Amino acid sequence: MDWGLILTAIGLALFIEGMAYAVFAKPLKRMALEILAQPETLVRILGIVVASGGLFIIWMVRG
Repeated sequence: MDWGLILTAIGLALFIEGMAYAVFAKPLKRMALEILAQPETLVRILGIVVASGGLFIIWMVRG
């Protein structure tokens, strides 16, 4: 297992998320309020869809 690659991927994910909050702070706060208003089941389904999309991209690239 290549720990350098794993740590690089985690670092990249943190960087992208941090930049999103830095650049789009106000819209992300509004989005968080919208998410709180949604049923828990919908939020879970969306989380599964997004995670599955991420795994699919990794599978396509790393094949």
